Amino acid sequence: MPFEDELGNALRRAGDGFTTDGHALVEAGERRGRRLVARRRAAVVGGSVLTLAVVATGGAYTGGLFGGAGGSGGPGRVDVAAPPELSAGPTKAPARGGPSSRTGSGAVSGAQLVSVFKELLPGGKVTDTEASGTGAPQGPSVRGVYDDGEGAAQIGVTLMRTDPDGRTTAGALECPDANTTDYEDCATETLADGSKVMVFQGYEYPDRREPTKLWRATLVTRQGFQVEVMEWNAPAEKGAKVSRPAPPLGPAQLKAFAASPLWHPALGDLPAAPAEGPAPDPVGADARAVLESLVPKNGITVASKGGGGDYAYLVLDDGKGASLVQVNVQEQMGAALGGHMGGATTLPDGTKVLETKQPGEKGGKGVLWWSADTLRPDGRRVVVSAFNTGNQSKPATRKEPVLTMEQLRTIALDPKWFG
Repeated sequence: MPFEDELGNALRRAGDGFTTDGHALVEAGERRGRRLVARRRAAVVGGSVLTLAVVATGGAYTGGLFGGAGGSGGPGRVDVAAPPELSAGPTKAPARGGPSSRTGSGAVSGAQLVSVFKELLPGGKVTDTEASGTGAPQGPSVRGVYDDGEGAAQIGVTLMRTDPDGRTTAGALECPDANTTDYEDCATETLADGSKVMVFQGYEYPDRREPTKLWRATLVTRQGFQVEVMEWNAPAEKGAKVSRPAPPLGPAQLKAFAASPLWHPALGDLPAAPAEGPAPDPVGADARAVLESLVPKNGITVASKGGGGDYAYLVLDDGKGASLVQVNVQEQMGAALGGHMGGATTLPDGTKVLETKQPGEKGGKGVLWWSADTLRPDGRRVVVSAFNTGNQSKPATRKEPVLTMEQLRTIALDPKWFG
């Protein structure tokens, strides 16, 4: 798959829906749940924001965003239209259900985006560039291998329009729960102009089976301009040896790179995103509230929680170690599951129950994964899983999950899931 498609799909979280495969269901649900966790946005004030604003609006035009005349694009300006003036409020999005194409008029070419990409990097050498302009079906993006003398590193940028007040934007700007996801650092800030930016410092593989680091900045302006910058400490995101201890751009540089108005001509050539409207109603009752109400209260505390709607998780602790418990709720799954429920027990009312015990799949040493998968005759499905760790990517923290298989089964069969 071309880089632009792969990265664009990742940004849109297109793979975060439910799947008929049990393994993928849990992983997709975990990602979806992390998006839904409510996070307080940090309003940043003072010198750090002022410095970033000055760099982003002025320094970007000096032939190198971070190093004055040292930019690898040289002292010349990129031959694109000047960035449009920013209005005080957001760009009005088209009515709900309007066009959502990522294709613009083609006014900004891939070659022009490569020039911007080079100009914004602080010196060094840029090779192996690939880009698509605003007329490409997949939308504008650019990538290349950057070497500042400390080791070659892949850097990629994707540009798109979004509803700045929509739920997709909120999910893209929230940090994952550190209790369930292993990463170095993550922070979300509100800038002086109302833009929001998240900087995430983590790994290409959360279980760290390879030492490749992935850092990214996601910035959304009040107009609905979204810039996603991703960088690695290797010349490719996968399958390449690590070339340096960390990606080349630090957190402040990532923010400034994403905030540069040199990206605005391309973003302004794209159609505004449709307004998203309210989040869809969940299948039944709110999953997190139901899960909390059903877990045993005998000495078990909730260390962390997240999700809502039809996915939720809790990190439980009974004093013997943390244990992750999560639930997925679906409708109309009878035909879609096919032979997945083979070996299940059928209850008198026709409900099928499939209990499994297997090793974890996220790389944590000694992790066990227990699950109770239930399918009602009308196609409604509830899957409850438990692990003997609070984070699947880290080693086991206890001998077995905090809940027994019988408790998982009882929770999954409870009628509260559907109101």
